[in-house]
Amino acid sequence: MMKFKLFLTVLFCFLPFIVSAQLTYGTTGLLHAPSAEMQRDKTFMIGGNFVNKELTPPTWYYHTYNYYLNITFFPWLEVAYTCTLFKAEALGLKPHGYSGFTNQDRYFSVRLRALKEGQFWKYMPAVVLGTSDPFTSSGGGMVGSEKGNGYFSRFYIAVSKHIPVIGKEKVGVHLSYLYNNRKEYKLNGLALGVTYNPSFHPQLRLIAEYDSKDFALGASYLLFNHLHIQMEMQKMQYFSGGLTYVVNLK
Repeated sequence: MMKFKLFLTVLFCFLPFIVSAQLTYGTTGLLHAPSAEMQRDKTFMIGGNFVNKELTPPTWYYHTYNYYLNITFFPWLEVAYTCTLFKAEALGLKPHGYSGFTNQDRYFSVRLRALKEGQFWKYMPAVVLGTSDPFTSSGGGMVGSEKGNGYFSRFYIAVSKHIPVIGKEKVGVHLSYLYNNRKEYKLNGLALGVTYNPSFHPQLRLIAEYDSKDFALGASYLLFNHLHIQMEMQKMQYFSGGLTYVVNLK
C-alpha cells in the first residue's frame, strides 16, 4: 500500500495533470463540488477511483473504491450510474464466511443544463440543475431519504463562468448551492471552486474548491486524448484519485 501511495505521489508531482469528472459521483464537475460544465454531446465515460474515507459518508469508516458509467445523451442531459464498494466486515457478513469488498452501493445521477454559457449574451454563465442518489427503494421507497440507503443523496443548482485573465488565459469560476436531507452526511449550503487550464497545455486542469464542508485541491490530466487521470487532496491532506476513459460516440 505504501508503494502504491508513493507511486501516486510521484505521478502527481511529475505528470502534467487530468479532467472534469468528479471523484465521488462519476459526473462532470469539480472534485466534490458540482459545476455547470457539460461534456460534449454523446460523450461516454467509464472510470474508477480510490476514495479516501474522509471523502465518503460515515458509513464508510474505511477507504474504498468506486466505479461508474456516464453518458451525455444530449448537450443538455447527462446520466451516470455509480457503484461504491462495501466491506463484508462492515455489513456483518464475516461470520458467514465473507471478507473484503463483497457488496456495493448503487445509485444514479442526473444533470440538466438550463442555460449554456454565453447563450443569450456574452457574460451569461452556464446553469445546471442536478442530483445524485435522489431515490432509495428501502423503507417503501422515498426521495431524499434521511437515513438508510441514499448515502450520496444531494440536489443542487450550479453556475459556471470562464473569465479571461491574461492574454489567452481563462479561469473558471463555479458557484453552487447543495441540499440533502441526510442526518449523518449533510450537504447544505454554498459550494465554490476555481479551475485553470493553461493555454500552453490545455490537457492540464488545476482545481481548488470548497464543497460546503471541506476545502480541497486537485488536478486532472488528459492523456492520449482519451484517458483522464484525476487526483485530489481532501482537507489538503487526504488523497483520492482514479482513472476515467472518455470517448465521444457521435
